[in-house]
Amino acid sequence: MYGIDDGASTKEESLSILKKAYDDGITDIVLTPHYINKSKYNCNNKKKQKILNELKKELKKDNIDINLYLGNEVMIDRDIIKLIKKDEVATINKSKYILVEFPMNSEEKDSINIMFELIRKGYLPILAHPERYSYVRKHPEKIDKYIEMGVLLQGNYLSLFGKYGKEAKKFLKKLLKQRKITILASDIHKGKNKYRIKRLKRKLMWLIRDKDYIEKILDTNFIKIIKNKEL
Repeated sequence: MYGIDDGASTKEESLSILKKAYDDGITDIVLTPHYINKSKYNCNNKKKQKILNELKKELKKDNIDINLYLGNEVMIDRDIIKLIKKDEVATINKSKYILVEFPMNSEEKDSINIMFELIRKGYLPILAHPERYSYVRKHPEKIDKYIEMGVLLQGNYLSLFGKYGKEAKKFLKKLLKQRKITILASDIHKGKNKYRIKRLKRKLMWLIRDKDYIEKILDTNFIKIIKNKEL
């Protein structure tokens, strides 16, 4: 989603990314721009919907058959529920699922309570790229607490290709082998990034050798999330 965060800068760049996805056989994408309260990354849902509609129109014009859905990658915040209700923050395709991000190197002390409150209010938080948080890698037992609460985990599959360093790669492998990852996503930001879907599937088969689980984290769970169904 162009022009609102550290992702694509222009509509042309967004369309270039989507064309690459189409060429790689991708049929459905959730757009998850950052939403960080009280920062410049705070585009509201009305503006995001306008950009989404423009992208859909351009895709149709170019005969690129990809379904686009609106979401956010929301930085954890004590006011997250208020932001949802004020139509500032988008859950995934208006479902109960919401993608939540933590700070990279310093833990939000109220994160457990915030996640618990989201669940209590009927939302299902998906924790974005747990492999990238240094304090989670040092204390992996933290992940189990979130999973016990009902939090789902989304890994960035480019971590498996070393994009975020050796430690992130190692930790994501561990989470996959333990079957703790709910869904893998690209986290593509810029036009220079590549999807690598075929290589990813080969890598996953070599790593975990479980076709059913691979299908869940790449396809089945995605479909259930955008349709607001139980996993």
